[in-house]
Amino acid sequence: MKVSIKRIDFTLPLPKYHTSGSVAFDLYARVTITAKPFEPIVVPANIIVKVPSNYVLILASRSSTPKKKSLMIANSIGIIDQDYHGETDEVGVQVLNFSKKNVLIKKGERIAQAMLVKIAKVSEFVEANKMNSKSRGGFGSTG
Repeated sequence: MKVSIKRIDFTLPLPKYHTSGSVAFDLYARVTITAKPFEPIVVPANIIVKVPSNYVLILASRSSTPKKKSLMIANSIGIIDQDYHGETDEVGVQVLNFSKKNVLIKKGERIAQAMLVKIAKVSEFVEANKMNSKSRGGFGSTG
């Protein structure tokens, strides 16, 4: 699959898969920025992506980032829609510093990862008066 992207800063690399088994590609911080404790910030990721039809671009934390940098994606994941690819629609990674100290994010640092995921859209929501299945009991119901 070919995907159209636009880089903002050409001194930073194009996204790439780092191993043959990788399912996500890394995103790079376009600027040097400081994340203050417990204040979400948006880190510009240097690319505008034209997400193909029937796909969504999901942003997620790199597995090492919380441990090494005390940073996580502030809203668990980021979702980049198919119609978010205008000239100024740069992908931004919203991160939260969960430490008690400022964290420096340097320009060019790998800050998150992204993956294209095939989606299906609901064609119609059909309202039901009753669901005919036994309730499982809410959060934590599987033990």
